Parts: sequence; structure tokens; C-alpha cells
Amino acid sequence: MSAYVLTDSWTMTRRELAHWARQPVQVVVSLVFPVMLLLMFGYLVGGGRAVEGAYVDYLVPGMLALTMAFGLEGTMVAVTQDLNKGVIDRFRSMPMADGAVLVGRAAADMLQSGIGLVVLIGVGLGLGWRPDAGPGQFLGAVGLLLLFRFAMLWVGIYLALVAGRPEMVQAVQILVWPVGFLSNALATPAAMPGWLGAVVQWNPMSQTATAVRELFGGPGGEAGHVWGAVAWPMGLLVVFLPLAVRRFRGLGR
Repeated sequence: MSAYVLTDSWTMTRRELAHWARQPVQVVVSLVFPVMLLLMFGYLVGGGRAVEGAYVDYLVPGMLALTMAFGLEGTMVAVTQDLNKGVIDRFRSMPMADGAVLVGRAAADMLQSGIGLVVLIGVGLGLGWRPDAGPGQFLGAVGLLLLFRFAMLWVGIYLALVAGRPEMVQAVQILVWPVGFLSNALATPAAMPGWLGAVVQWNPMSQTATAVRELFGGPGGEAGHVWGAVAWPMGLLVVFLPLAVRRFRGLGR
């Protein structure tokens, strides 16, 4: 049974990757947009009030974490489009493992997210960011970022299945914005009002950003946040991955 799940999921992944060739502009935009944000905050808005050390060393890890939370709308819209065009109904009529369509969609998104990380890390190095980390710490930080993306991705897939229509995705996507901007990705909580700083500290993305800064050896990192950066995404996965699969299985019933 597991062999069929892997085979079906890989088939669906290849289907999603084939879409890249037909929609190159969308792929390029998704890679360029976070680069534009990094350049904008680094050069136009930068300064980093209350940040100890170079702001670019604080900003780049935060932008890496922020990128993992954003950009879900492409996958969410694709899921709703498949729903409305009857594509998923056709897949469900085939002898295919339950959830293979969702796994394929998630795998393609994770591949694109990995490419996006590489691009953004390269731009950060070009801006003068220099992580003070060994290979193990560097890979650990990248692993935390991808884990956070994977968790947010399944939240997005579930919300897309609930929304059901592409035009509803934009309204649902707004729910992600508080996670992204009520965080320490761009500014340290020390520069915020006390009550807001407390909220920011508990944000799951703040946990990831702080842990990543610690592993990269940059300002804003604090020991002990790696556990939070693992626990939050795992908690989201425990809740939303089964919900998404159950919602998918219940479609059309």
C-alpha cells in the first residue's frame, strides 16, 4: 500500500512541476517578490531600531522565515481551481491513494520554497550578510525554515478546501498576514510596546525566526527557541494535515 501512495504522490508531483513550464512568469514572480521585500527593507526602510549589531544580519533570517509563511496563495488557488474544474473528481474516480493529489501539490510547493530559500540566501550574502555558523547549524536553520513552511502549507491547503472557490482564497489568505507581520521578522520586540512585544514573542513564526538567528549566529538569536521552532510547526501539522486529508476524502459525499 505504501508503494502505491509514493507512486501516486510522485505522479501528482510531476503533474504540478509540469505546470511550471506552462506558467514560468508565476514561478519567477514568486521567487522575485521576497527578494524585492528584502531589498526594500534592507535599503529603504532599514535601520533596525533597538537591534544590536548590523541590521542586515537581523533582517535576512527574519525575511527567510517571513517568506516561508507567505506565498501560499498560489497553492491554495490551484487546489480550488482543481476543485471547481472537476479535476479532483476525476482523480478520485481513479484507483489512486487517498491524499496523493494533496501530497503532490505539497511536494511541488516545497521544492519551489527550497529554490526560493537558495535565491534569498544568495541575495542576503550579496547584501553583506555573513552567517556565523558551521555546516550543521546552517543546515539545521534551513531545516527549521522548511519545517515551518511545510506546516503553513497544510494550513493553507485545508483553508483552500474549506474556501472551495478561487475568489475566496484572497479573503482566507488575509489570515496569514497577522502571523507574518505580528512577528519579529522585521523588527525586534524591544522596539515595540510591551503588550505587543509579548504577543510577538509567542508568534510561531517569531519562534522560528529567533531559532534561525541563533543557529546563524546573528543578532536577535536566543538559546532555547529551537524547541519552540519545532513544537509549533509539529502542532500545526498534527491538527491541519489530518483535517485536510479528511476534508479531501469527504468531497462530493
